[in-house]
Amino acid sequence: MLADLAEKFESSSRRYAEVNGIERDPDWYLLKLQEEMGELTQAWNRVSGRGRSKGKTPDELKQDLADETADMLGHILLFARRNHIDLDPAIERKWRFRL
Repeated sequence: MLADLAEKFESSSRRYAEVNGIERDPDWYLLKLQEEMGELTQAWNRVSGRGRSKGKTPDELKQDLADETADMLGHILLFARRNHIDLDPAIERKWRFRL
């Protein structure tokens, strides 16, 4: 199930890297995940009133939070794919439900 979604993120990420001259070496996947976590934290701080809204409306701030959450999901799937981690059985094992 997640492999199909991961493949879509991979295709998009590969195109982005090619257009922008980015080398996605093994470290890039973890470093990018960390970068995205920082951006998600910033978005959360803005939504929760702990950061400057930069003139954005509450709806715009929530959209930013959703966008950064989507980035995190994408980069988690990219990291797992790059490292040959099959998330389906891991989720079933750790979260105790079937996908």
